[in-house]
Amino acid sequence: MPRIRVRPGSAAIQALLGVYQAFIAAVGRLDKSLSPKDTINRLRKHTFVWSDSIYIFHLASIAFWLPLMQYPAYPLKLVIPLLFSIGLLVPLTSQFLLPASPIFAWLLMYYTSRFIPVAWRPSISVSLLPTLETVLYGANVSDILTRFTHPILDVVAWLPYGLGHFVSPFVIAAFVWLFRPKEVLHLWARVFGYLNYAGVFIQIVFPCAAPWYEVIHGLTPANYGMSGSPGGLLRIDRLFHGNGYNLTFSHAPIVFGAFPSLHSGCATLEALFVSHFFPQATRYIWTYAGVLYWATMYLSHHYLIDVVGGACLAVFFFYVYLPDEFRNPAAATAPAGSTRAARSKYDEYDLEAPLRGNAARRQMMTDAADFDLSESSQASDEEEVDISYRSPITETMPVNGKPNGPGRSKRVSSGAGRSHRHTASIASLIREGDRGPEEAWNPSPIGATFFEAAGDVESGRR
Repeated sequence: MPRIRVRPGSAAIQALLGVYQAFIAAVGRLDKSLSPKDTINRLRKHTFVWSDSIYIFHLASIAFWLPLMQYPAYPLKLVIPLLFSIGLLVPLTSQFLLPASPIFAWLLMYYTSRFIPVAWRPSISVSLLPTLETVLYGANVSDILTRFTHPILDVVAWLPYGLGHFVSPFVIAAFVWLFRPKEVLHLWARVFGYLNYAGVFIQIVFPCAAPWYEVIHGLTPANYGMSGSPGGLLRIDRLFHGNGYNLTFSHAPIVFGAFPSLHSGCATLEALFVSHFFPQATRYIWTYAGVLYWATMYLSHHYLIDVVGGACLAVFFFYVYLPDEFRNPAAATAPAGSTRAARSKYDEYDLEAPLRGNAARRQMMTDAADFDLSESSQASDEEEVDISYRSPITETMPVNGKPNGPGRSKRVSSGAGRSHRHTASIASLIREGDRGPEEAWNPSPIGATFFEAAGDVESGRR
């Protein structure tokens, strides 16, 4: 892999270099074979487990929804499973298509649901969701949030709801492919696909009207012949002089799919996934999810109970499909070769980097602990130190013209001094009355007797 040297401190260039290196490493990990024989050989060697039975469910789903599809008609719609089968046989494409099969199953069901015969469809609930919201939360929260609108708030709500919801799954998949093992990418495709599949299935079997229906039609009964509405996104069309959201929601396959909110479900799943595998972005992804929760109600697309239902569904699927090997902190590590850390000046010149902050303080405490002061402290406590007064006059030096006798020696032997404690020595200093005249306490540390003796010697010389 080519190596590019950049100047230290250029954070933007280093970030781009890291993405480039991760891209080269991710491409290197791909299976570039185009031979179907390789796929067949892997299939023969594969040991089937119970989890592989989910693909039987995928085949059953295709067998149910594909005949309901009216456009494109036969035989053109047979091209869809044919192309998908060819993609599964080629190793280069099968490594993406097979993990993404839940997503394709969800898209097939979502698109084909418009062709479900009316006789098969259940009745539409109009008043259930607002009634439950009033009972559970004490008020119609979504109605309160839509009473005040402003173009700035419209744009703030539109960015996550009208753009981020459709772009963020691809962005997360790209980052996972670049900076995490391929098993994490497979997990993302699987959980994202099954979450949306389950959400759309609930919307089909339990159709409920959104808040925009209550604003336009009140609580009058609804029917499947009614067109959808963009709700608050109609203000975005007017703001940008377009008609895109009006056309999109008017011809939506599922008009009465308020519960659960897949906008909130996908945002919750993205927040859980990013905060688990990219912990450094936790605060940002949850901020995005929180703004999107508000946007779903501000734009009159969902009630609060819809938002809660979608979030709970996302939490359920995330933790059910999260394998044990990805539950520990090691799941947030990049695969080998995806990134190359920039070398510091200490690495360049093979020097030991100085410690800073808490690491330096911990090292100082460790170094201090290496010095065992207990023995020396104990020895100093037990050692008897003599701090009593010692006169500089020796036994042969006369005091007041008289030689010192053996009993008048001012030198105290070390052995005698060691028989006293500190407190005893200090007490002997302050008990002046118990001493002789020559041993009395003097302000001078040398003692008056020394000067007297020196004066007598000097007078004798004269």
